This record gives sequence, structure tokens and C-alpha cells, in this order.
Amino acid sequence: MNLSDQLHPNWRDLLGEKIELLKSIEQNLANEISLPEPGNVLRALTYDPYLAKVLILGQDPYPNSVDAMGLAFSTARRDGKLPASLKNIFVELATDLNIKPPIAGDLSPWCQQGVVLLNRTLTCRNGESDSHRDIGWREFTYEVVKSLAELDCVAILWGNAAQEVSELFATNRLIKSAHPSPLSAYRGFFGSKPFSSANKALKESGREPIDWSLPAEK
Repeated sequence: MNLSDQLHPNWRDLLGEKIELLKSIEQNLANEISLPEPGNVLRALTYDPYLAKVLILGQDPYPNSVDAMGLAFSTARRDGKLPASLKNIFVELATDLNIKPPIAGDLSPWCQQGVVLLNRTLTCRNGESDSHRDIGWREFTYEVVKSLAELDCVAILWGNAAQEVSELFATNRLIKSAHPSPLSAYRGFFGSKPFSSANKALKESGREPIDWSLPAEK
């Protein structure tokens, strides 16, 4: 597995020598069967960073092969059986922007508009959430987030783990709330209006807002 080959060329230029962090991660993964599938590990970084507008930062992949797809909170499911956090994200999307919750959970249309759906840890063992927290991913993704902050991205940080990088973002580029997990969604996630807030921040800096609707709803 050569992880750096998955990066968009502009990410390779931006990260420079920090890409070396991937080599030790590859060694740690060499004897592991992990999620998502190898070709999707760096999927969030296959898009041009110079087109990035908004960062949504998650913790780590869903710990099952059906849901894990390399984009934070996103799933390829089309059967309506969405992960609980994603269901709550769609509830807030409906409340915030009056967008009907879709059945499918693929959020990649957001990525095509400049939304970076990044996890702090980009792999995990099947069935073991946060199992690869200490193999080097957090150091690597910190550098990624730092680059996005320098590119003037708006950060949407849900929960304590994501908010560890709050210091990298100016106040007018930072949107924080509780995590959408059922354990915390009622403690400040619901009603936080992250999507309209992000668009407001983009407009104030002269950038095009994100169309947060998803194909099933158009």
C-alpha cells in the first residue's frame, strides 16, 4: 500500500516532507486488515485542496465494511439504514436549511463543491472504533488541517475530538458544537445551524456558498 499515491498532486506539494509521516503509518498497517478498503483510505484528500472551502472533521471510519468509505460521516448505503450520527446530521440539515433528509448517505457531492470530509484517524480495525488512534494518523491529519486553515477554510468541528484543532482557525472561520452522536446531539448539536453558518462565513469572504442538498432531493 503506497498511501501517498492516493493524494491529489496539490496535496503532495502542500504537505511536502510531512508526507513522510505516511511511511510509518504504512508500516503499522502492513499486517493489519483495516477499514476502509485500501484504495479509499485517503479518499478525502483526492480532491484539489486549493478548491477547499469547508472542513468537516470526524473521528475515524465507521467500523464496518458496509459504511466505511473514506469520507467522514459518509456511507455508501442506499437502504435507508443510516448510521445514527449521519441521521442526526440530516435532521439538522432539514432544520437548518429545510432540506428533506435523503435515504442515501453518500456525501461525496459535498466534496465536489469544496467540502473536505476528513477523519482525524483514517483507518480502523473491523468492529473496533478508534483502534488506530495511535499509529500516526493524528499527526498526519493535524498537518492536513493546518494546511486547510492556511487556505482560509471554514471549519465545522463537532465534539471534543474535532475541537482539538480549534486553535488553528480564526474565530470567523470556526463553527463548533456538540457531536451529532445520539449520546450528545441534544446537548447542542441540534439547532446549531452549522450549514447556514458555514455559508454565511463563505459569503462574507466573497466565496460561493455550498449547495448542501444531495442528489436524491433535487
